[in-house]
Amino acid sequence: MPELIGERELSKLRWRCRRGLLENDLLIARFFEHHPDGISLTQAEGLTILMDLADNDLLDLLLRRKEPSGDLDCPAVQQVLGELRTPESLTL
Repeated sequence: MPELIGERELSKLRWRCRRGLLENDLLIARFFEHHPDGISLTQAEGLTILMDLADNDLLDLLLRRKEPSGDLDCPAVQQVLGELRTPESLTL
C-alpha cells in the first residue's frame, strides 16, 4: 500500500486545490471524495504540480483538450490526470 500524506498536509493540499473555475473545483472535489482514506505521496505531488497551472490550462488538461508536455509530463501528473479524467469524474 502506498504511503499516505498526513492529515495536516492533506488539509493544506485541499485548500490549495480550491480553484476559480467551478468546473475545476467539482472535478477536484470528486477526486478527494474517491479517496476517503487519504491520498498517496505521488498523488499529492501530481496535484501540487497541476495546481501551479492557470484555471483554463488545468481545465484543458482535465477535459483532454490538451495533453501534459514538458515538466508536466511526469508519472505523478499522469496518475492524477488518469483518475481525474475518469467518466464518473467528468460527469458534471
